[in-house]
Amino acid sequence: MNNIVIAAAFVIAMSWAWGSITTMQRNFALQKEVDKQRRELELTDLEVQTLQYQQNYYRSDEYKDLAAREHLGLASPGEKVLHLPPNSQAAKQEGTQVTTTQPVSSAAAVSNFDQWINFLIGGAAGNTAE
Repeated sequence: MNNIVIAAAFVIAMSWAWGSITTMQRNFALQKEVDKQRRELELTDLEVQTLQYQQNYYRSDEYKDLAAREHLGLASPGEKVLHLPPNSQAAKQEGTQVTTTQPVSSAAAVSNFDQWINFLIGGAAGNTAE
């Protein structure tokens, strides 16, 4: 009889432990989903605030003035507008050419270790008078 009671208690304890573990797993998964939804809500709120700021900027007189200058070529009283012709093909090619530079000093030819040794023993102090 004792064995049956112990076995029943063991089965009840195991089912309780299994139920507790599955409930904890379910709660953990649901909490992860809630946290994800909160992050998405915060992100959406930030996007809404950004759009409201942009909308306020587009309604401002400053933006209207800049847009009129850029798109319509208008100027404020007393300003002069300077219209330049588009760049020639030669100017565009000159701007895209890559130039190579030569080392500025002969120190680049000396190894890093030699530069440190020279620095630590004070060899560079005599060169400052040049």
